[in-house]
Amino acid sequence: MFSDKVRIFIKSGKGGDGHVSFRRELYVPAGGPDGGNGGHGGDIIFQVDKGLNTLGDFRHNSKYIAQSGEEGGKKRCTGKNGEDLIIKVPEGTVIYDDESGKVIADMSGDNMKETILKGGRGGKGNMNYATATMQAPQYAQPGQEAKELWVRLELKCIADVGLVGFPNVGKSTFLSRVTNARPKIANYHFTTLNPNLGVVDIDGGKGFVIADIPGLIEGASEGVGLGHQFLRHIERTKVIIHIVDAASTEGRDPIADIKAINAELEAYNPDLLKRPQVIAANKIDAIYDDGSGTNPVELIKAAFEPEGIKVYPISAVTGQGVKELLYAVRELLDNFPDDVVIFEKEFDVDELLDNSDDNYNVYIDENGVFIVEGERIDKMLGYTNLESEKGFNFFQKFMKSSGAIDRLEELGIEEGDTVRVGDYLEFDYYRA
Repeated sequence: MFSDKVRIFIKSGKGGDGHVSFRRELYVPAGGPDGGNGGHGGDIIFQVDKGLNTLGDFRHNSKYIAQSGEEGGKKRCTGKNGEDLIIKVPEGTVIYDDESGKVIADMSGDNMKETILKGGRGGKGNMNYATATMQAPQYAQPGQEAKELWVRLELKCIADVGLVGFPNVGKSTFLSRVTNARPKIANYHFTTLNPNLGVVDIDGGKGFVIADIPGLIEGASEGVGLGHQFLRHIERTKVIIHIVDAASTEGRDPIADIKAINAELEAYNPDLLKRPQVIAANKIDAIYDDGSGTNPVELIKAAFEPEGIKVYPISAVTGQGVKELLYAVRELLDNFPDDVVIFEKEFDVDELLDNSDDNYNVYIDENGVFIVEGERIDKMLGYTNLESEKGFNFFQKFMKSSGAIDRLEELGIEEGDTVRVGDYLEFDYYRA
């Protein structure tokens, strides 16, 4: 089944914890600390696979978690790094933060590979904490936590030209005639449910990619039917071809159809109407003289050519007028910037998921207890042995060097006041 929009959960690998151990060898009575560092967690990486053209594989697996780093070992051995997880997507996939809807990355143009979530750093082993005054540290640093995020993937086709029109106006027939694409063709409304892409080769000219955007209906820009699912595929196109049934074989008014589709395009994204447009007045082989003396193609020209939109009468079935239309489109493309339309990154994931060690808060709770809490505090407590004298001295130095003591004094702490650090450490404050 075709799928062009999915929601998935991604999580990088946690950093491995540092190790606590001491060198124990014969004739080496005081070998010192030799606990190694933890390995780094694996990254989450998105990579373009040009062999893919849908997001269908993600319908069966919505969670992607990279490998965590291994814990450090004895004898200063560093833990093994977690393997990166590479997620392959079709070219043209845009990655959004699911909560804010902002663009994280656009896997298009030169951006074939991008790291979205970085794995956690490995924690330091106790070999890193030996000093002249603390020769046997009993603590090691925990590995940095993993980062996780719900993201939305949307596939926006990379095509130079987009075909738009109401159902059954002959878009699929036209595409099959001018390209190597072989779309399913039948006389049913909404026969085409997938954006079909094909390459147009022109004698003596540069070819281009053309996409048959599935039939639009009024209200598509508001999500009626499959509106948003289809409209997103036209956002990258440089030229828009309106295909209309000039013969009105199903009783539709081609002029009203063009105006209705342009209204939907403008409602979805006003920039779309700034793209060059041409009109293919299709099914001229089915036009017959009703005696009124009016030619429907001339009526379409009178309605749109004064606005600068050229009209080309064609028959997708017989091929009449098709070559002239293709050369006109090629000329429009030659005057259009050759860059792929890229969706700009709207924020940095690292800033969104800040795992810096500077995060901690100092405040007074409703009971008058002074609270010191946060990620940096939790990490410090995780690798500090408060039951030992050296460990408690290390804790005191940390509180002073981190600025926590200064913040407590700014809040008006006095000797004898209660301080709670983290989830479980509580003591009475006395100035050193």
